[in-house]
Formats: sequence, structure tokens, C-alpha cells
Amino acid sequence: MKRTTMKVLLAGIAAACLTTFSAPASAQATLDAVKKRGKLICGVSQVSAGFAFPDSKGVMQGFDVDICRAMAAAIFGSGDKVEFLATNINTRFQVLQSGEIDVLSRQTTQTFSRDNSLGLDFGPTVFYDGQGMMVPKKLNIASAKDLDGAAICVLPGTTTLQNLSDFFRTNNKKFESVVFENTDENRNAFFTGRCDATSTDRSDLASIRAVANNPADYVVLPETISKEPLAPVVRQGDSNWRDILNWTVYTLIAAEEKGITKENVDQQLKSEDPEVQRMLGVSGDFGKMIGLDNKWSYNIIKSVGNYSEVFERSLGEKTPLGLTRGPNQLWTKGGLLYSPPFR
Repeated sequence: MKRTTMKVLLAGIAAACLTTFSAPASAQATLDAVKKRGKLICGVSQVSAGFAFPDSKGVMQGFDVDICRAMAAAIFGSGDKVEFLATNINTRFQVLQSGEIDVLSRQTTQTFSRDNSLGLDFGPTVFYDGQGMMVPKKLNIASAKDLDGAAICVLPGTTTLQNLSDFFRTNNKKFESVVFENTDENRNAFFTGRCDATSTDRSDLASIRAVANNPADYVVLPETISKEPLAPVVRQGDSNWRDILNWTVYTLIAAEEKGITKENVDQQLKSEDPEVQRMLGVSGDFGKMIGLDNKWSYNIIKSVGNYSEVFERSLGEKTPLGLTRGPNQLWTKGGLLYSPPFR
């Protein structure tokens, strides 16, 4: 009996060891497939001002787009080796689950249920947001609490409707949800007066207002009724791929903290700061640890710049969205952005 038990125990240990030693090979699956294909496939919004939109030449631009370009630069040394696939808000997770895309970068809120029921992993938060409400200025509404009985335009498959229900129930108010299948229908319905208000993330409200015929005709109400940490997403089961996503984002944040920009990154190669040396591949083998060239972080910054450059280029105060950094400021300046150390 003891011998049998011992054999079973040894067999279990052997199987565990085999699994442990074979893990690195399977962990490279997505990276190997992307390298073999020669490009990253990234899921983005269909059209979202400031986040994902084609410019006058048809080239995709925007905050979420630059996250994808940064990841492509880390892998290939060039932010141009990426294909963008416009994803519908209702099917974005299925497109990632099926393997049609390698990463989803699409104003997506991390929640408990999404993180634990979809077979997906969220990367670091790239934009700290919150849900708000926007109304036509002519209604003279100053607070979301004045919207009792209002018809509110919303999209399906988002956290929006539950947040609205929680807010109105808490304040003993009622509302009527008017649901549209896509962003164009939702936006047009609001602009044509089919709804009294529209509700989504405050950054998305800025995107909607930016494309109005006269943005000044619309007012975003002061209340922020939820926490919406927006983050890129990958499939579960590939820790190496998740690490590449995570440290791509951390590179953007750390580069801003260290004062490394797209313009001065070549000069920073001569920095005497040990952490900058490790980050830019001057010393250490950080790239090899995740299956990339040691200049992977250098390539990210050379391609898209640091977090501040990405933010200001697409969302900042000099853009049509006119957003301030708010909580999306570095931790050293009172914000929430924080990168683990490169050591």
C-alpha cells in the first residue's frame, strides 16, 4: 500500500515538474505567432475622436492606437507593423477570445466580472475615467440629479446602464434608457433630440461633443457617477504576452517620469541613471527576459514618445477634446500613474 502511494506521489511530482518546465514554451505562443505573421493585430473602436480615428490620409490615429503602436515597436522595432481592426462594442471581447486580434485597445473598463468570467486579462490602466452625462445646453440643466424622468441614450454591452440604474435608484429618481446598437446611432439620436441626455465615460462624452456641429451647444454635467479604469486586454493563459503588454504601458509612464521623450531618447542613451540604462537597453538583458530585443523600450519611446506625449497629442487641452490630465497625471504630481521600477 505504501509503495503504491509512493508511486502515485512520484508520478504526480513528475507530472508537475514536466508542466513547470514546459510552461515557457507555451508562454511564448502569442509572441511567436505575431513575429511569424510579421505584424500585430489590434482591436480598436470603430471611430472615436481622440482614441481611434483615421486622419485625412486614412492613417489611424489616437490614444488607443498609440498603445498598439507602442506594443508593435516593442516587438518589431517599428510602430508601423500593426494592423487595426475596428471592433463593435457588443462583440469586442468575442473577437479577442476567438484569436482574430492579439490585443484589444478600446476604451474598455476593467471590472471584476469581466476580469474573471471572460478568459481575458487586463493590462495596466492607461486612462482613469468615470461615467458622466451630457445634455443640450438649451435645457438649462445644471446637475444629473435634475434628470428625473429623462430619456437617456446608452449603448448595450457596457457598464453604462448598470451605473445609471445605481445612480438614479440611490437618488430616488427615475430615467428611461434608450438603447442603440452602435456609436453612430447613439450619437446621432442624441444630436437630433431623441434623448434628453447621453451617458458614457467622460472621455467618450468629450469625443462625442468634439464631433458636434457646434460643440458649445452641449454641456457635460459635473457629476462623475462611477469609476471607469480603461485598460487594454489580452487573452488569459499567456503570461509572457501579458508581460509584454504590461511593460509596454509601464515604459510610457516611466519614460515620462524620467524625462525621456521621443526627441531626446538618443541623448538619454548616455544617461548615468542606472534605471534609465536598464530601461533603454544600455545595460542588462531586460529584453531577453520577455523574448524581445534589449532595445525594446527605446523603440517604444522612439516610436510614440512617453505617456505625456501620447496623451497630449490625442486628448490634451490643445486638441478638440480639450482634456486635462486630472487623475491621469504621474504619481509624483498627485495623479494615479505609477510604474514599477526597472530593476
